[in-house]
Amino acid sequence: MKIYQDVQSTVAPQAVVIDDYSVWVADDVRNTDGCYTYTLTQYEKDEYIRLMDEQSQKTQADVAYIAMMTEVELE
Repeated sequence: MKIYQDVQSTVAPQAVVIDDYSVWVADDVRNTDGCYTYTLTQYEKDEYIRLMDEQSQKTQADVAYIAMMTEVELE
């Protein structure tokens, strides 16, 4: 993962861009007088897939816990 701080552009960045080798994620986008400043993070594709899988598993565990605590049945 590589993080590029204070990237500037006159065009609003896309939240996620996928190319042949990497996944690029733009965060903390600020618009000041028509100039966008943001943080751009470059992930290798495999790294990004692992990260999303971990996040998905955590979300599923959180939902299951909330369902158990509120006695709601999940389908």
